[in-house]
Amino acid sequence: MRIRVRRRRRKNPLRRRCDVVEAWTVLAVAVLLLVAAPLAGALVGRWAYDDARAVAAEQRAGRHLVRAQVVSRPPETLPTAEGVREEAYRVTVRWTEPGGVVRTAPARVPSGTERGDTVGVWFDARGRAVPAPPDGAAVWQDTLTAGLGTAGGAGAAVLLGYAVFRRVTRRRRLDEWGREWARTGPEWSGRRA
Repeated sequence: MRIRVRRRRRKNPLRRRCDVVEAWTVLAVAVLLLVAAPLAGALVGRWAYDDARAVAAEQRAGRHLVRAQVVSRPPETLPTAEGVREEAYRVTVRWTEPGGVVRTAPARVPSGTERGDTVGVWFDARGRAVPAPPDGAAVWQDTLTAGLGTAGGAGAAVLLGYAVFRRVTRRRRLDEWGREWARTGPEWSGRRA
């Protein structure tokens, strides 16, 4: 048994072609906003997650953490122009490598660190102090920023395109109404153009 579904077109003289086009456009915009924009955000978020994890793994492989002792005196903490203290200072630190070699190097330490304190400092293969590699929270932060930014940007682009479409169709509709009224207006009002 086959069921036939037949779509009925309603003939209505007040429904113009531009009204039908606009109705279908609203449907397309809804699909783009509810499906395409989130899908684009998810795909870009997945790409950003993989990329951020690869960068973090590469940085972890090229850096190592040492426990170092602060040997120079941190500068006095002076407030900045906004009244906020700096979070880290550059000081000289000393540590002993596994082979027994004592090394010193400049490094950034947290605010409030005193001379003689032991701090964790990350160094690269050349012995330069570098920031810590990104952790899991930083990877997820990059992922969410890229994904939400892409979804929001795609949604904004869809809405902007729809606004432009509405403006063009509104202008066309008004022009159509003007032409139709120029043709039928004299019949209704009894005036001649």
